[in-house]
Amino acid sequence: MMSEFLSVLESNWGRLVTAFSIHVQVALIAVLLGSLIAIPLGIILTRCPRMGKKVIAVLSVLQTVPSMVMFGLLLPFTGIGRPTAIVVLTLYSILPILRNTYTGISDVADSYVDAARGMGMSGRQVLCRVELPIALPVIVTGIRISSVYIISWATVATIVGGGGLGDIIFIGVARNNHAMILMGAIPASLLAITTSFIIGRIAKAVTPRGLRRERAR
Repeated sequence: MMSEFLSVLESNWGRLVTAFSIHVQVALIAVLLGSLIAIPLGIILTRCPRMGKKVIAVLSVLQTVPSMVMFGLLLPFTGIGRPTAIVVLTLYSILPILRNTYTGISDVADSYVDAARGMGMSGRQVLCRVELPIALPVIVTGIRISSVYIISWATVATIVGGGGLGDIIFIGVARNNHAMILMGAIPASLLAITTSFIIGRIAKAVTPRGLRRERAR
């Protein structure tokens, strides 16, 4: 089995590199777009808690819709190709980041906010200098969760022409070639694990020193 896998890997190395590159690009674009939507929206919703809970509830329902169904719903409007994959993956990336942004800012202790206001800070200054720095590790954790999800779901995007490692996996399934399936599945798994580790380290790095000391006690 190992010799067969190495043989398939050697003969399809160029295809693997191209598929891996596309996979990373699609996932990265989706997570970046999701972050650009979710973080500002999460900040806004912390100012309207009732509305925030409703929006998160609606997005939670959207998250339960199978990706195959979402791809099918969008196909008549966006057609087959990478844009459809990016749109669907962006939609799926929003909820974890939005929820963590909303939770992270909402959970900032009132004493910190009151102290900042007592020092004469404006609402924007309180947000930028107090709430966001404290909530940042939680927000980054949301991006970490979203990234792992999207890397996994991006393999399904091949059904709409999204490309990536899913192409290799589906070719392997169609040919009943286990070596080909592994050639696509192993890099996808390693990419998800590596991404989770790196973003996890970033989350620790952006944690304010005061919070690190409190957690260490």
